[in-house]
Amino acid sequence: MNIGRAALAAVRGLGLALLAMVGSLVSFIFSVVFMALSLVGVGLFVTPVVTAAARSYMGLRRRLARDWFGVEIETPYRRKPEFQSGVLGVLERYRWIMKDPATYRDLLWMITDATAGFAMAIFAFALLFYGPYGWVLAAGLWYPIVHADGGDWYTFVHVTGFGSAMLAGLMGFVYAGLGIWLTPLIMKAHARLDASLLGPTHERELEMRVERLTETRSDALDTQAAELRRIERDLHDGAQARLVAMGMNLGAIEHLLERDPEKARKLLSEARESSSKALTELRDLVRGIHPPVLAERGLGDAVRALAMASPLTTEVSVDLPGVLEAPVESAAYFAVSEVLTNAAKHSGAQRVWLDLRHENGMLRIMITDDGQGGADMSGGTGLRGIERRLGTFDGVLALNSPAGGPTIVTMELPCALTTPRR
Repeated sequence: MNIGRAALAAVRGLGLALLAMVGSLVSFIFSVVFMALSLVGVGLFVTPVVTAAARSYMGLRRRLARDWFGVEIETPYRRKPEFQSGVLGVLERYRWIMKDPATYRDLLWMITDATAGFAMAIFAFALLFYGPYGWVLAAGLWYPIVHADGGDWYTFVHVTGFGSAMLAGLMGFVYAGLGIWLTPLIMKAHARLDASLLGPTHERELEMRVERLTETRSDALDTQAAELRRIERDLHDGAQARLVAMGMNLGAIEHLLERDPEKARKLLSEARESSSKALTELRDLVRGIHPPVLAERGLGDAVRALAMASPLTTEVSVDLPGVLEAPVESAAYFAVSEVLTNAAKHSGAQRVWLDLRHENGMLRIMITDDGQGGADMSGGTGLRGIERRLGTFDGVLALNSPAGGPTIVTMELPCALTTPRR
């Protein structure tokens, strides 16, 4: 298994070495040349195009670092504003690119990747496959080499005959062992080198956090305003209307009680029915604001209740050794409810697996269904709404839904646990 992992890392290293020579070096040359040509005007128009292509390439490298070596690299670029049309828009775009510190860190990464990154990737590839070359020499390749060229060097072993070839073969095992051990580590270090330059600086991380908090605060205010409007509408059209009708019926009953007891009894029955419906609507309204099961039983049991109410066969795994804050519980509950509803309506699934746990200061929720897949964050407002709700708490939502399924929705909320439930 380690051999396979090392071989895969070595092959990926070779691929990154080729990308460094073709992508990073070429991008660096074009970027520097057209930035320099800005002095004569040509670069003002071409630099934004070259920079956009370079950033797309670096986006690929970030994805490769994540998918191949498990190193997540956040995109550091400043948000793209709205540009005017015409020449003024071109100048604004150029100014936006040149004022972004990430532009110059990208240039530093390009030349670093084409030199140090290339050397690391090639070394990782060569180290693993240099060992088998020693075995080939020992197996008989030494003979034609000695007779044709007088010998060959296998690092510090001068192969001039059978004995030295056998020593090269033994050394091959040493290099193979080192390659199996070091190659994955070298490529992991290569990915971290990429992250040190392709990721945001500490200052940029703080700026991005402020931007995110500003955005989520705005979303939270909009959501709250919409929720208040919904509550007001539901009260006005539902319970309030029934209570008004009930009051009118009670007034009529008061006048009819002596003159027409039978009609008063009928109106009293209607008033009782209206009060029952108003109470049901108020309970539904309260449940939509903060379900009582959350306050009484906590998030784990509330999610189990959602699973039992779902038309899909749902398996639930909960590992919450404590109590979450009420706002976090509410956000997580409604997020799970929305995802389960979407799965039942749109996925064509039969089964759902829900995993809910708290670890490393993070509430993690993973919901997997066996449906047809193809879900898209831009396909509707449901998942976007969940993302905005979680964003209020600095949480995130990730969607993985290839065509044919399965669909995996992962949600994370930073939070702390308090005293365990008894």
